[in-house]
Amino acid sequence: MAGRNGRTVRDLRRANRTAVLQRLYFDGPLSRFELGPATGLSSGSVSNVVADLMADGLVEEAGSVDSDGGRPRTLLRVAPASGHMIGVDVGETRVRVELFDLALTELARAERPLEQQRYAVEVIVGHIRSGIAEVLGAAGLPPERLLGIGIGVPGIVEHTEDGGAVVHGQTIGWDAVPLESLLRTGSPLPATVPYLIDNGAKTLGQAEMWFGGGRGARNAVVVLFGSGVGASLVTPEVEQGRAVEWGHLTVRVRGRRCRCGALGCLEAYAGAESLLARWREEGGRVPEGTDEETALTAMLAAAYPADGARPDAAALAVLEETAEYLGAGLSDLINLFQPERILVGGWAGLQLGERFLPAVRRHALSYALRHPAERVTIELGRLGPDAVTVGAAILPLADFFARGGRRAEPDPETPPPAWRAALRERAPR
Repeated sequence: MAGRNGRTVRDLRRANRTAVLQRLYFDGPLSRFELGPATGLSSGSVSNVVADLMADGLVEEAGSVDSDGGRPRTLLRVAPASGHMIGVDVGETRVRVELFDLALTELARAERPLEQQRYAVEVIVGHIRSGIAEVLGAAGLPPERLLGIGIGVPGIVEHTEDGGAVVHGQTIGWDAVPLESLLRTGSPLPATVPYLIDNGAKTLGQAEMWFGGGRGARNAVVVLFGSGVGASLVTPEVEQGRAVEWGHLTVRVRGRRCRCGALGCLEAYAGAESLLARWREEGGRVPEGTDEETALTAMLAAAYPADGARPDAAALAVLEETAEYLGAGLSDLINLFQPERILVGGWAGLQLGERFLPAVRRHALSYALRHPAERVTIELGRLGPDAVTVGAAILPLADFFARGGRRAEPDPETPPPAWRAALRERAPR
């Protein structure tokens, strides 16, 4: 039965379960008494919802706390072992797969390095599949126990009605790759285990907003600085975040060729791949036969030698120029979106770290309009190199919460309506 606002009793129960689960998850352990004002529910509704969630095994007792003159109040928390998620990071140097419990404690991990033909679709699909099998085997977890698999990828992700998530990754040579369909085909996982695929910058942003430096902010931008650069925008209107192709803003007309094919993109100056290429062009000794992370470490050691030796002038100049380009790029985000916080993450951003950030911050504030620049803070992300994987695992977790803590059900196999069959028969052949 639907009310005046169109919501059914089932919708109301799901919303109440969601409210209690989320408060316990982010602020717990809490007592039933505390859950009332935290969720806006009556004491009777809280008791009913808690009983329902405990019967489902989603909530458990977590000790007690003294009350004001009365009986001790029982504390409640979300049961960590009541659900499991897998997060996958399709990164620039490796595919990382991690299995988490409901508290996002890592239970198992698998990594697959990316070398020659690193973004060949069949290679990525194979790495994801074998990584999932490895972490499930290591934890001894049956596949049907999974709430879902979240995957962070480079590029624009289009969610289609028929083919699921389709990836448009121009910089990696992916043109409308039906990644979700490819993973589903021949998968040993039950059909009830969803694949939730999104841009890696968005999954990074999701993690930082839930558990990292973005907590409490209403407007934030989380920057992914790796081989290339990207960003995720979080506002009250887009609470789950939206990936923006920040790396492909034009920062120099007729500038360097970007790996997307265009000229003068920010990524052609600020990504780790271009940073190392420019050092090589200036005569720098970039280590051969190593991955980008190792090469960037060598560049930083050359620019900032620990033993007091003379720094590599070419490496230092390229890094200083990169800081200005990044700062100018951040000023565009400040002027366009007026965020409270900007968080810089990704393996390259974290590796450059505090030594690099003051120069980036200085250039960003000098290029930005004064009023929004005075209101923003620019810091490093707090979750480390696993943030994209954690954020990917949050995708099925957020979906689980939105459904009131109920697992996905298979789509009912109902026949198409008669009018659709009639139209199909009348269509020219």
